Amino acid sequence: MTETEGKFDFAIDRGGTFTDVFARLPDGRERVLKLLSHDPQNYKDAPTEGIRRVLAEETGQAFPREQPVETSLIGWIRMGTTVATNALLERQGERTALLVTKGFKDLLHIGTQARPKLFDLVSSLSLYVRWSAHEKAVGSLARRLGFTQVSLSSEVMPMVRAVPRGYTVCADAYLTPKIRQYLKGFTSGFRGGLEGVSVLFMQSDGGLTPMEQFCGSRAVLSGPAGGVVGYAITSYSQTENKPVIGFDMGGTSTDVSRYAGHYEHVFEATTAGVTLQAPQLDINTVAAGGGSRLFFRSGMFVVGPESAGAHPGPACYRKGGPLTVTDANLALGRLLPSYFPRIFGPGEDEPLSSEETMEHFQQLTREINHFLYTNQSQKMSMEEVAMGFIRVANEAMCRPIRALTQAKGHDTSQHVLACFGGAGGQHACAIAQALGMKTVFIHKYSGVLSAYGLALADVVEEVQEPCSLQYNPRSFSELDHRVEQLTQRCTETLRDRGFSSSQITTEVFLHLRYEKTDCALMVTATGYPGNSRSCKSGDFRSAFTKRYLQEFGFTIPDRPIMVDDIRVRGSGKSGIKSVTNTKMGSGILKDGYLDTSVYLWEELPCDHNIPGPAIIIDKNSTILVEPSCVAHLTEGGDVCIAVGSDPHCLLGTELNTVQLSIFSHRFMSIAEQMGRVLQRTSISTNIKERLDFSCAVFGPDGGLVSNAPHIPVHLGAMQETVQYQIKSIGSIIKEGDVILSNHPCAGGSHLPDLTVITPVFRSGVSGPVFFVASRGHHADIGGITPGSMPPHSTSLQQEGAVFTSFKLVTAGVFQEEAVTEALMAPAQYPDCSGTRNLHDNLSDLRAQVAANQRGSTLVGELIDSYGLAVVQAYMGYIQTNAELAVRDMLKEFARCRQKQTGSLEVEAEDFMDDGTPIRLRVQINENEGSAVFDFTGTGTEVWGNCNAPRAITFSALIYCLRCMVGQDIPLNQGCLTPIKVIIPSGSILQPSQNAAVVGGNVLTSQRVVDVIFRAFEVCAASQGCMNNVTFGSEGSGYYETVAGGAGAGPGWTGRSGVHSHMTNTRITDPEILEKRYPVVLEHFSLRPGSGGAGEYRGGDGVIRKLLFRNKVVLSVLTERRSTRPYGLHGGDCGASGLNQLHRADGRVLNLGAKTTVSLEPGDMFCLYTPGGGGYGEEDKQTAGDGRLLKKRRRFNDNFSERGSVFEYRMAQEGV
Repeated sequence: MTETEGKFDFAIDRGGTFTDVFARLPDGRERVLKLLSHDPQNYKDAPTEGIRRVLAEETGQAFPREQPVETSLIGWIRMGTTVATNALLERQGERTALLVTKGFKDLLHIGTQARPKLFDLVSSLSLYVRWSAHEKAVGSLARRLGFTQVSLSSEVMPMVRAVPRGYTVCADAYLTPKIRQYLKGFTSGFRGGLEGVSVLFMQSDGGLTPMEQFCGSRAVLSGPAGGVVGYAITSYSQTENKPVIGFDMGGTSTDVSRYAGHYEHVFEATTAGVTLQAPQLDINTVAAGGGSRLFFRSGMFVVGPESAGAHPGPACYRKGGPLTVTDANLALGRLLPSYFPRIFGPGEDEPLSSEETMEHFQQLTREINHFLYTNQSQKMSMEEVAMGFIRVANEAMCRPIRALTQAKGHDTSQHVLACFGGAGGQHACAIAQALGMKTVFIHKYSGVLSAYGLALADVVEEVQEPCSLQYNPRSFSELDHRVEQLTQRCTETLRDRGFSSSQITTEVFLHLRYEKTDCALMVTATGYPGNSRSCKSGDFRSAFTKRYLQEFGFTIPDRPIMVDDIRVRGSGKSGIKSVTNTKMGSGILKDGYLDTSVYLWEELPCDHNIPGPAIIIDKNSTILVEPSCVAHLTEGGDVCIAVGSDPHCLLGTELNTVQLSIFSHRFMSIAEQMGRVLQRTSISTNIKERLDFSCAVFGPDGGLVSNAPHIPVHLGAMQETVQYQIKSIGSIIKEGDVILSNHPCAGGSHLPDLTVITPVFRSGVSGPVFFVASRGHHADIGGITPGSMPPHSTSLQQEGAVFTSFKLVTAGVFQEEAVTEALMAPAQYPDCSGTRNLHDNLSDLRAQVAANQRGSTLVGELIDSYGLAVVQAYMGYIQTNAELAVRDMLKEFARCRQKQTGSLEVEAEDFMDDGTPIRLRVQINENEGSAVFDFTGTGTEVWGNCNAPRAITFSALIYCLRCMVGQDIPLNQGCLTPIKVIIPSGSILQPSQNAAVVGGNVLTSQRVVDVIFRAFEVCAASQGCMNNVTFGSEGSGYYETVAGGAGAGPGWTGRSGVHSHMTNTRITDPEILEKRYPVVLEHFSLRPGSGGAGEYRGGDGVIRKLLFRNKVVLSVLTERRSTRPYGLHGGDCGASGLNQLHRADGRVLNLGAKTTVSLEPGDMFCLYTPGGGGYGEEDKQTAGDGRLLKKRRRFNDNFSERGSVFEYRMAQEGV
């Protein structure tokens, strides 16, 4: 591709609110321009208008708006656009038809079966998308029938896994026509339809592609991708080799990414609820932007995730909007209205309104001070309130940056913070200080960096195909041949687009994983040249093991490496060259507040130093230079800020509501970082890949301080475990000791969940000052069946190894011999075995110890910063905050209940399939906001394993309280402070010491939730079961839980085919299931009519049919097979479930709710899961139309969170 000398070149980022234009003029000069993306009174299309203005102003010629733009002066046009993103967010794509294998018409509705938000009771999402074709033959037929857009999954994304590939091809068919429609309108604004002009569009992977090849599945991150390319090329120095964090703070949210010499891609990511399987830059979007709303809830400062949006916008926009982060900056003088254009107010001709901002802050300050007065705390000024929200917003943005770096073994402090976007400059210094970073870099085009990045980017062509080979010498020749073919395809495509051989580079990637694991890494061999023991393309084994070691902390040397996919990425070098080559520096100024100077960026000379505090303003952004920071203007005109340390102000033990919010983030961050270490260093599939674990921090009394809301059945349960250890062996716990426990009487849930507890000691203090703990599900710990989840166990000993207060580590020494003996101990019981996977048990226990050590270190660092007394004081305040939120909810419920019925007492009852009742009576104290939950009358301990340890009831209770509160609150001991719980000893909810409990954890827990929600009339019953299915043989085993119907409620229909309440497990993709196990998935769809009728219908259950190819032993552990999920307020009950076995000889057997059976080849297990109950009496005139009442989730109300940090959290919440 030749240079376009003597012509105008344009790079344009068309965003949702503004369109940014970068232009390179024929004489080499550069221009930037920003205009509204939508201004129909003045122009039809913003990019066209931007080009027209530049041409007219620079040439002096007339380019009338009503005429197509002359193209003879244009060299090339590059664009990034949010057209696809907005169509997906707003569900405004093209009507689409789906062809899919018979029996799987609901596969994409069910998806992974996990609900997107753990505590959402309303789960109505309708995907109006259908697969356009299945194979090329059908595609050809569809085109002959008149379909103008046909997307084939085998072409759009040829990767294994049916569900994400299905979503991807649906998104492609849904969005591509919208893109074509926009492109048609865009080109019509130019003479000749831009024929002869090179027009390229940015794809989600950071590469450009010709306009004709731009498609929906590759366009979702087209806009933000340009910004990543821009900061990567302008901020990263090859000589210093210092990695960069990109920080793009906009109006609704903030984008965070990382660059260390190569772009970091993800190959499966979720946007607006749709999972796309396509290469995308790892851009993490978090809920903290300039328009994020400010709240004061139960004594805590809260920022977002709700956003004011562009309309009405922040309060200062003069359109009646709420208080936002932008308003806080304005109130503090960090934004100067006189430097903003007059585009605000109803007529869009007024300046920013400081008056409206101040009026709102005065009202909020009065509310906050009223709360502080009633709690005998010191009042706050309006400025202190505004600054408090800024600090909370900064801490909220720090958490994903820590996760993005530390999750992959990187030190956050060793990064440069590259700031761009309109709002980021006001927060960059403070965030860098909080993260220990020494340098902030802000490019001269930071306000339009996405557009500038388009001008710097390469044209990219990618080809990929699936593979199923071991990476070993026997397969090298085939791998080399396939790589050569793909490389040739890439190169030929780029040559056809006008690139010479000298401009083309290719890079080969192999998608590698260890056999029998799911953690696949897309690996390049760059830096690992080929040798006699590798492919010609490079030493991929060495590259893979090094990266695996860095990300996960270990390798598996004796395990074969599998190749899942082969990918070749070709690049055509065609962008302009960035002249910026900044040497990053650092420096520290002395403390102290100074009068703030204001500078205009365009008037600053190069090499000029500006000590903070100072404000630097240009047309598109405002930069705040904090005290102890120094800004330096580089030769290229960029701003490089040397960041000094931020010494903590002296903080006392009295309550500071701002610090309360910050400490809440810090404690939660400790739990999250513990989880990252555990996931990195564990080895088993359950913990490393399914993320079936929880990590938490506890106070010296064992009370829960912070527990990320990942696994509902773990919520609050670990607190019982820690407190049991304090009571039983607290006096003999020493520094260097680590305790292992799983016994139900010691706060355990079921035996496979092993809890590792580490006390945190402090010099000069006799006992532990904190505890940290991690609970992980071990795939096998012995017992009568593989997997330690027997459906027919009758005693605890049959379910595996038991630990009550076991010293796993003594004086810093891991007790391998003793714990091995304990894990093998179940073999002494009849028909039982010791653990069947000792190696994984020991490895995962060491990983749990390592995670706890990380937590202990972080707690120590927090104490070093603030002092023990302060940290423990705020631990108590955070627990009190959760308590206040629950008390407020109970008071509100009591007021409504008193008004409706005159009573402050509610009760409910439900039954297990064997007839065992679970009864609850709740007495509420309206004045105190407290309640007594009395389970007296609940049935006795049962012969079987549906007994639920006491900790299970507490987990279910915390889950229900959090759902009823309806907003994010700290999940800690405080939630239960207003609650008194009475559970009769010897009942199914508090069984004897040796009772079998494995079913209580996965079944009875659901019934406890049903009873609590029935008492409070929250919603109808959901399926009330996890539908546990296990099959296997001597060589392998498989375990899954299966979705059902969710209960309806006041104003919503129940979601169909989803997990509810105490589980949220993702189900194995059909193609992975069939590839790895001797089974064919014959059918997987919704179960029509199984949801209860009503004004709002209950969700339908699912039908799942497994055809077995080998001999296996099948176990099912289920409920709601004889009882039905209740309806509420006249709604009908949902259908009960059914477990059937279709023998190869034609017999059909009802297996009942719980059984183990041997299967032969050709036998088929058919699972019919329960539906959810209906809500309200059905209107007979509109019977059958209940589904039309379901509410579609609006994805654009707030923001679309995305990125690897978000995917990790969703994966763990889907356990």
